[in-house]
Parts: sequence; structure tokens; C-alpha cells
Amino acid sequence: MRVSKRATSAVALGAAFALVASGCSGSDSDGGDAGASADGAITIDGTQPEVPLVPSNTTETGGGAIIDWMWTGLVEYPNDGGAPRNAVAESIETTDSKVYTVKIKQNTKFHDGTPVKAKNFVDAWNWGAYSPNGAQNGSFFADIQGFGDVHTEDPDGAEGPQKAPEPKAKEMSGLKVVDDWTFEVTLAAPTAVFPTKLGYSTFMPLPDAFFTQKPDEFGRKPIGNGPVKFVSWEDDVQIKLTRFDDYTLNDKLKIKDVNIKLYQDDTAAYNDLVSGNLDFQQQVPVSSLAGDKWKADLGDRAIQTTTPSTGIIAFPIYDKRFQNAKLRRAISLAINRQEISDKIFFGSRKPADSWANPLTPGAKQGNCTACQFNVDEARKLLAEAGGFQGELVMYYNADASHKEWMEAVAQQVKTNLGINARAEGVPTFAVFRQNINAHKMKGMYRAGWQQDYPDVENWVNPLYVTGGSSNDGLYSNKDVDALAKAASSAPSLEESHAKFAEAVALIDQDVPTVPIYFGGQQSGHSEKIKKLELTNVGELDLSSVEL
Repeated sequence: MRVSKRATSAVALGAAFALVASGCSGSDSDGGDAGASADGAITIDGTQPEVPLVPSNTTETGGGAIIDWMWTGLVEYPNDGGAPRNAVAESIETTDSKVYTVKIKQNTKFHDGTPVKAKNFVDAWNWGAYSPNGAQNGSFFADIQGFGDVHTEDPDGAEGPQKAPEPKAKEMSGLKVVDDWTFEVTLAAPTAVFPTKLGYSTFMPLPDAFFTQKPDEFGRKPIGNGPVKFVSWEDDVQIKLTRFDDYTLNDKLKIKDVNIKLYQDDTAAYNDLVSGNLDFQQQVPVSSLAGDKWKADLGDRAIQTTTPSTGIIAFPIYDKRFQNAKLRRAISLAINRQEISDKIFFGSRKPADSWANPLTPGAKQGNCTACQFNVDEARKLLAEAGGFQGELVMYYNADASHKEWMEAVAQQVKTNLGINARAEGVPTFAVFRQNINAHKMKGMYRAGWQQDYPDVENWVNPLYVTGGSSNDGLYSNKDVDALAKAASSAPSLEESHAKFAEAVALIDQDVPTVPIYFGGQQSGHSEKIKKLELTNVGELDLSSVEL
């Protein structure tokens, strides 16, 4: 699953754009200092991060949530669905949606005590974009002028004999430090959605210390600029964070310590929650949804919400068995999403019928024709594709509640198409993601998506454009690429969304993935917590927690 950063609803941007200074996403309704002398600790559930914690290299939720808590970006996305607002940025201004002047607040610090300056953003972005560094989120900087000079692609894939050409430059020409607190961003073309992206973790600043050590060394003991700082990390056991008392923005913590317990089984986490040994679980197990057992167990500590996320099963298109679009469409049409919603999720999640979650600005409802249930058409397409030989394995990470619905999908494909399909669990999310990133999947695999920022662009460019940061199945369609490029550089959001709709129509014919359900989230907290808020992607807003 792609990591998401406090994403929320739409923001309307004109040619002249300036974010107003504002507070953070956490609740500060009680006023005053947010508890600088407060004490207390909470334990929450988490998963082992896939890689060391470097913002532009983290592409999954286990590490992504921690980066959300440890870093603060130029802008943030309020919990209530309001427009993005300034955080570290004092102002972001443009007259043409191509050249942006960014002024940052002068009183913010990294956790090592050094000031956050304009160059810390510019240096971080240049590092993330420079392809030899291998940052998984490097493609997110593609809007910036000069990206093509610092970022080159391997012409025949990671396993091929050819290597990516050496970039022409190490720094993007579109980034310029004006002074300690000001930098200028010139884009390759006017891009109306660009300011909306700037709360996503890829665009976080890095301290000078990052550039004095190896990235993985830094990522094991990361230094952020957010309301909590790193204490320790014991693999597959726990990660400890503590309040950063020199934090100067509005989302200071009212509690002192945050212990993230790294579970390999969500039922074990749920048992700890019910018994009072865990203070927050973001998603209770599917097994607890039957008969609303989780509500009976938790009472008024049960939280139900919807999130801009979609459960997906992806194809490894680098595997020749899955390169026929008719086969992929046949499999998708053979899946009864309504039955899975009713029988597996007990109505808590809705059947997917569009390629972008409908909560996302610019998303079009009902544009996934491949999401319809049509067994006759599926069998016809399978025959035209020449059938499927051998066993079709559908992989999922077994440390969360995916077994039931993945097995149901596999059984439907087996029953409706006669394909020898089955689901198989991989023990941990970290190992699962490592195999996906290495392009070593030998069958279909669970690949859900939470939006990173509130625009339909985030549901197309990372997932379906050639070389996209989360295009893990290596899908490629030059016409989709061209339309997405035109959409990304459109001068208005309306024009951008119209072009993305054209790109999605082509994606719908190719069926590179199989959307299954739209996200619904069932969370719970302990009696120890008096008050909390969730972000619009369902993460716990630490700054809101009161004991």
C-alpha cells in the first residue's frame, strides 16, 4: 500500500496563489501552549517499516505514518477536510502557476537543534530527484524544471544488461535558494496542482546531518522537524518517539511519549486493545466486524470512518503470463465485488466502481467498466486470450486482515473462470513490499492505495505512468503517459481533471490492476485516551490526543 500523508479534500487554486498562514491539523481548541509540561505515554499499533526512514524513499504505510509524525512540511492537510494550509511555509506565491516563491517561517528547528532553512528543502528535493540515489519517490519531482537532467531511467529494467545513463546534472535548474528563508521553484510548465502536493512526505526538508552520512544510517536514526522525535527502533518489536519540546508550530503534543508496537498479527493487536494493553488500533481485524462484535467489545471507544483509499489487486505485467489485456479484464470481470463487500466486510466497505477513490477531487464515479461483474463476458475474453495455464497465486501480507477477502477473490476467479487460483500469505508487510519493489512477484498481489494529496493526479501518475513511483507492475502505455503529462501541466484544475479522465479511459481498457473495494475504517482506542482525532486518511493525529 502506498503511504499517505494527511490527505484530505479539494483546494481551488487560481493563477495567483498564496496559502494563508494557519494552524496545524491537530486540535488546539483548548488554547494556549499545547501541554509543553504535560506527561504521559501511549502505545499504538504499527508495522515494521520496509526501509530506513528517509521521506523521499518511503512508499508504504508502516514507515509512512512515522514520517508523518516526525516531519512537518511546507503545507498540511486539515483533519476536517478543509483546504491545504501553511505549516513551515510563511507563504507560497505565484502569478502564473509556473514560478513559485516560497518563504518559510524562521523559528522552526530540526530535532538536532539546527534551524530549518530554505536550502534544507532545496537540498532534500535535489537528493530525492537525483536518480543514482535510488529514492523510490523520485518521480514526484518531475514537475520541476531540470528534472530530466538529474533523473534517468534504466532502458531495459533492473534485471537487464543495460544501465541507466549518467544524469547530466546533480541539481535541478528549477530550484534556487534566494536567501536563508526563501527559495524559488520553476516548473517545466504551469501546474495548478503543484502547491497541493507540498504536504506530501517526499517534499519534506532534510537536515544538514543527512548529507554527512549514508542514507540508510540516517534512516535508522532519523532527524525530522515535526512534533515528535526519534528515540529508538527495535526491529519487529517497537519504535519509540518522544515529544520535541522545541517545536514551535501549533500542533505540539499534549502527551510525552509514543510507543509504536510492531505487530505481525492484527488479531493480537486487537486482543491487546480490548484488554487495555494497546491505546490505539487504526484498523480492527475483519473477524471482529461480524455482528458488530468490535462495537460490543469497545463501546464508545469504537470509531467508524471513511478514507480516500481503495483495496486493489495488481498484476506483475513484467510476467509474460499477465501481458494480455483481455486476460486481465477477464479476471476483473469475474469478481463479484458486492458479494465481497456484503459477506467479507459486512457492508463496511463499498464495491469499487472507479479508478480513483470518489472522495478525491477530480475523480469520476463509475469509470471502471472492468469493475463490473459479468461472468459471460469474462469467459469470452479468457477464451480470446488463450486461457491461463498453471496455477494463479494471489499474494497478500499475512500480518493484517487480508486473508479472508483475498481468498474470496481467488475462489470467485476459480469458480467463474475455471482458473486454478488460490491466495497465499507472505508473513510480513516489509518482506511483501521488498518482493514487490524487486519485481519478483510470481502472481497477482494485494496493492491498495491511499491518496498522498487531494487530487486525482495522485491516482494516475504514481500508479500508471511509465516509471511512476508506485507503478510496481511495470505497466506502460505511451498514450496514457502523454495524456497524463498534458493533464499534469494544465493551467487549471478543471483542464487537468478533464485530461486525466481521458487517461483513465485508456487505463480502464488495459486493466493494469483490479480495484476491489473503497476504504472504510474501523478503529478503536483504550479507556486511557479522553480525546483524539483522525486524519482524513485514518492515521492518528498525535497532537490531538488527550489522556
